[in-house]
Amino acid sequence: LEVEGLVAGYRPGVAALSDVSFDAPAGSITAVLGPNGGGKTTLFRALLGETPQRSGTVRVNAALAYVPQTERARLDFPVSALDVARMGTYAATPWWRPSGRAGRERAEAALERVGLAGLAKTPIEALSGGQFQRMLFARVMVQQASLVMLDEPFTGIDEATSRELMDLILEMHRQGQTILAVLHDNQRVADFFPETLLLTPQRACWGATRAVLPAFSHVRSA
Repeated sequence: LEVEGLVAGYRPGVAALSDVSFDAPAGSITAVLGPNGGGKTTLFRALLGETPQRSGTVRVNAALAYVPQTERARLDFPVSALDVARMGTYAATPWWRPSGRAGRERAEAALERVGLAGLAKTPIEALSGGQFQRMLFARVMVQQASLVMLDEPFTGIDEATSRELMDLILEMHRQGQTILAVLHDNQRVADFFPETLLLTPQRACWGATRAVLPAFSHVRSA
């Protein structure tokens, strides 16, 4: 992924992102930081083609997978955890062909990996926040995309679940997947993410985490 001078926004004449430039080479793992309203979710939506791009260049040489913020991902129709996990097979399956036994087995294996094997048939409205997030991770694991974008994956879940999901992120990274993750925990960023993209309404800053984190601390205290 290469982004150069990206300007994007929802309303004409109003930029939600201004002059954003960064690279995410294959197999890299990058944190995305910034204050509320800094453009973090807008960036992901721009990369997905959902936010109008005003100017700049975005080069994506990867299959994308996206885990949205939990409150944005709620589905209001009756499906089970297994149904959602199987959605990860759809991108590689022609529309006229069901995912079949192989897709179901991949989804079941992913649910087991995230600790939801016993809840595969549970309606998603009955899942807790942490269980719901695990289910979304299972869907991404089934999808097997080369670039995974995670929007605040630890928001609204307990610390034990957060640690387990962080282990899953690192596992995906070890398997060669490129990771972009919106985070708020400076310590977790410092421990696991060598590069960081800082977004604010005024500017973007990208580089080594040890250099960018002090700038983020300054933004938060301002």
